[in-house]
Amino acid sequence: MSAILQISGLTKAYKPGAPVLKGIDLSFADSGLTAIIGPSGTGKSTLIRIINRLIDPSDGSILFKGEELSRVKGRALREARRRIGMVFQDPLSALTPIFTVGDQIVEAILIHQDITKAKAWEQAVALLDLVGIPNPKTRAKSFPHEFSGGMRQRVVIALAIANNPDLIIADEPTTALDVTVQAQVLEVLKKAQRETGAAVLMITHDLGVVAGQADRVGVMYAGRLIETGTADDVFAAPRMPYTIGLLGAVPRVDATGREALAPIKGTPPLLVDLPDACPLIPRCPIATAECGNGEPALRPVGSATHRAACIRADEISGRGFIGSEPIFPRPVIEDPAAGIPREERASVLRLDDVTKTFPLMKGAVLKRRVGSVYAVAGIDLDLREGETLGLVGESGSGKTTTLMEIMRMGQPETGDIEIAG
Repeated sequence: MSAILQISGLTKAYKPGAPVLKGIDLSFADSGLTAIIGPSGTGKSTLIRIINRLIDPSDGSILFKGEELSRVKGRALREARRRIGMVFQDPLSALTPIFTVGDQIVEAILIHQDITKAKAWEQAVALLDLVGIPNPKTRAKSFPHEFSGGMRQRVVIALAIANNPDLIIADEPTTALDVTVQAQVLEVLKKAQRETGAAVLMITHDLGVVAGQADRVGVMYAGRLIETGTADDVFAAPRMPYTIGLLGAVPRVDATGREALAPIKGTPPLLVDLPDACPLIPRCPIATAECGNGEPALRPVGSATHRAACIRADEISGRGFIGSEPIFPRPVIEDPAAGIPREERASVLRLDDVTKTFPLMKGAVLKRRVGSVYAVAGIDLDLREGETLGLVGESGSGKTTTLMEIMRMGQPETGDIEIAG
């Protein structure tokens, strides 16, 4: 596959001595999905904003379909942005609140295409239909606040593909969405990719999304890439201690029994006056004195597509072992309630037939109640000492309302709430 985007030696410093990006080298194929993962503050969002020229790089090269993006201006820059669609992290702040969603899509179309406004409206409605907005002709005249979070993200995806881009950049497109809506948004993104034939670059913290969707993966830390490869390379045989720690900190739904997660102790470094050494040293259990002799370069490990920036990468085997010892062993956590039968433990929280309704009102001046919304209907819970209770469900199913009823610590609308007796 040919490279649609070739990044070489890309650096960015907002002030001297504080580089946010340090020598990024990366290429993206003209199809498929590339995911960039890493901790907050490591430069991921800066990287994609430089690609879209929302900010300028300090140094380096960005070749987009053979054209140098770091130096384009004026009409050439506008044309480049037409070919790069952007899905921002927060759809509510990405959309202008005082214009309808249809007006905003129409504006994006008219800026880049020589067509009439009527034709642009037809395209906008078709795009909303494509991304799964029900009644698109009517909803095109709605404002952003009249959509749910998942529906707003669909509108942003429609905006991103309005001008048939060659590359779609998605900055954490599923943040703050529940898992069912996440799956819907990801499916919409895949559909948009199929319709446009575009490559996709996704920034995300969700390793489940990466494992299920990505063709290639890049792991960033302290402003640089520390491991790259196919999804199979990175997930099946990680060679960088930080990547191994990330995978070990993710709960597995197929795990038997209850085990503690393996944490990565410490915090990411501040990108100010960093020493010329591996930035992971303070958090790495296998660091040696040699790790302080400069930042290790990305080099091939294992397969031809797999690279890692660790001088001990060749010693790492399986999913994170040095010899027979795990790099990040799982801690043993004492359970003080172990061995005590549940019925003998004290009750910490008890809910019995708790109900909460909200009035459904009608009328602008003389309001009258025309019905009720049952946010919580007959909830029963029993939580004992030493237990953890998880409330799961889709957005709007009553989880937060249940917690608010508990936190009010007063007489509920119906039923009983008992806290510590």
